[in-house]
Amino acid sequence: MPMPALRRVLTATSAALGALALGLTAAPAQATTPLDYAALGDSYSAASGVLPVDLTSPLCLRSTADYPHVIASRTAARLTDVTCGAAQTKHFTESQYPGVAPQIDALTADTDLVTLTIGGNDNGTFINAMIACGTAGVFSGGQGSPCKDTYGSSFDDAIDASTYPALKSALRSVRAKAPDARVAVLGYPWITPATADPSCFARLPVARGDVPYLHALQAHLNAVVERAAEETGATYVDFAEVSAGHDACQAVGTRWIEPLLFGQNIVPVHPNALGERRMAERTMSVLGLG
Repeated sequence: MPMPALRRVLTATSAALGALALGLTAAPAQATTPLDYAALGDSYSAASGVLPVDLTSPLCLRSTADYPHVIASRTAARLTDVTCGAAQTKHFTESQYPGVAPQIDALTADTDLVTLTIGGNDNGTFINAMIACGTAGVFSGGQGSPCKDTYGSSFDDAIDASTYPALKSALRSVRAKAPDARVAVLGYPWITPATADPSCFARLPVARGDVPYLHALQAHLNAVVERAAEETGATYVDFAEVSAGHDACQAVGTRWIEPLLFGQNIVPVHPNALGERRMAERTMSVLGLG
């Protein structure tokens, strides 16, 4: 190519690249509005027993390492965390403690995202079952199924009769206060393995035949939580598969839930910091966040 023609090509190319660069740098930046995020729920949401403690609401035994804080830190969301240990579904619309407002007061028409775990404290499902089965396990020396033999379907019956309608009512109250929000209802990660682990008895003193009984009770509760979520237009975050092998009988660094005895949290049979992080990650994956 003759030199004059080559210079014209190079000049034109340089001008085009300059214009492209100018256009790219001059394009207005797209501002990202942070999610307006409200976290509701019980001690599994509040990470009760995990340090550091959120001193803004000491009665709730809430941690600043709970899964809502993990989600907020990874998504730059504006978090309002009103999770509270021992909360029941009724505490969405009623005060749980003096000076602690009903949880749905944290919601507005501008709320973008709501997460929660709830239902395990209704009827004393978790605490009553764990105490009953743990006590029975100690007296039986870990043999048989004394808890199942004594209580039969009573825990399951209470879940169907009371917890399920209460869950639906609570979730409807959430939808009424935050009609445009995405609502994620988390299931409870496994507390026990599916079958007894004899080496775990010192930490989780449940009789051999009562371990699958408690496991089935938790599966039933999670199924009811899932049904209530689906029937009220919420997203259910299922932990049945991902939390398998991370129950309270596993070693430190593997388990997500602390055992009844000799655990590392001040509140037993609750998620540890690792469990809270994994709950956050699973929720973000299901919702497509981060």
